[in-house]
Amino acid sequence: MVPSQPLLHAAVFVLTVLQALASDTFIAAVYEHAVILPDATEEPVSPDDALALMNKNMDVLEGAIKEAAQQGAHIIVTPEDGIYGRRFTRETIYPYLEDIPDPAVNWIPCVDPTRFAPAPVQERLSCMARNNSIYVAANIGDKKPCNSSDPSCPSDGRYQYNTDVVFDPEGKLVARYHKYNLFMSETQFNYPKEPEAVTFETSFGKFGIFTCFDILFREPAVVLVSELQVDTMLFPTAWMNVLPFLTAVEFHSAWAMGMGVNLLSANTHNISLAMTGSGIYTPDGPRTYYYNMKTEDGHVLVAELDSHPRLSPASLPAVNWSSYASSVKRFSPNDHDFGGLVFHDWFTFTELTKPEGNLTVCQKDLCCHLSYKVAGKREDEVYVLGAFDGLHVVEGQYYLQICTLLKCKSTDLNTCGQPVETAQTKFEMFSLSGTFGTNYVFPEVLYSGVQLAPGEFEVLNDGRLMSKTRPTKPVVTVTLFGRWYEKD
Repeated sequence: MVPSQPLLHAAVFVLTVLQALASDTFIAAVYEHAVILPDATEEPVSPDDALALMNKNMDVLEGAIKEAAQQGAHIIVTPEDGIYGRRFTRETIYPYLEDIPDPAVNWIPCVDPTRFAPAPVQERLSCMARNNSIYVAANIGDKKPCNSSDPSCPSDGRYQYNTDVVFDPEGKLVARYHKYNLFMSETQFNYPKEPEAVTFETSFGKFGIFTCFDILFREPAVVLVSELQVDTMLFPTAWMNVLPFLTAVEFHSAWAMGMGVNLLSANTHNISLAMTGSGIYTPDGPRTYYYNMKTEDGHVLVAELDSHPRLSPASLPAVNWSSYASSVKRFSPNDHDFGGLVFHDWFTFTELTKPEGNLTVCQKDLCCHLSYKVAGKREDEVYVLGAFDGLHVVEGQYYLQICTLLKCKSTDLNTCGQPVETAQTKFEMFSLSGTFGTNYVFPEVLYSGVQLAPGEFEVLNDGRLMSKTRPTKPVVTVTLFGRWYEKD
């Protein structure tokens, strides 16, 4: 006798749970999506036209979800703006929005699509999860009516939120998160009144979720990790790469190492906007990642992860980020420091003029120390040690302390800090540290061609980032990126 469809779904779901329970690991997937964008318009399209565009993107996402499930993935993350795209005003985004209920309502849209207001996007995402027995995280838009009794209600009578949703392998809505730290161009959306710290439990760990620009702020990102003790973060993003140390793969990998959690980062793919770079990151480095500025292809990444990374032997020990640098006395400040801009921030630099040595550069309370030896000094490439200690104020306000060894764009020192993707110089060794005032420091090494360096450097518990391979591959930057949340 052939089992009924509901019984078949139940059997597959139970099997999936049992498989996850039998192991301390799980299989994760992310999808970098080349989003099909709507036509630019100053007038709202019809709801039918909006849904037609979203269905085109969901056709692509459905194929990626099936591919991930066939590779055994228990969960997949898709990008921010991955269903409706971008280039919206507050009015033109409205036809793309749905009313997303609180997950406490215990709703499976695939089974009961008419329980709430029309929600074809939620219904389809729910069915993708249910039909493939996989957790699905996606980014869509939420709308909530309000009225004059609410003093903060917008004049059009509704709140509009950039929203992440998660559906479990039965298709049930288990998480809803409203983005709190909106990027400066997201004028179509409202800020939630309070930051939300959204988590959900699975048989393979505790998960949290936030969106793109949120990663640079304490709420909700640090709250989820440090206070709510999540194991794995889901991270839909639309990240425009900013070299030399805010490239997606570099910073997101560094954040996972610095915070000691898994990070499933799904970026949109648009090379004209320098949007690429997705990955599955762990406390001991990237498990897999994708960076492609040559073609407009989407890409599925799949990797096995520890369900509870804090318990992993490979997890970084507790680091006192200022211990070593604060004790250094043998390095003396330079007499030839100079200034330069890196992503609108004014750094203090000093040049590496010798094949090997010890250098110090300071700005305000931050002193950065470097011990190094170049594997054959190239005359056509210049490297500097840089320090920045201050408030970044361009697309948002946040306090940074950064120590970085970086390659300049040319031999002209005025180009130091400008974007660079390639290098030829290798190092026999490097050791970078700083007198950080924060414990939130994110370490990473970027090689030529925007390649990460998994397993090729280590962070000692006294705060030194040190090379392990001799010589290294050609270096673009070595960075300790500190976020001093208390000073924002």
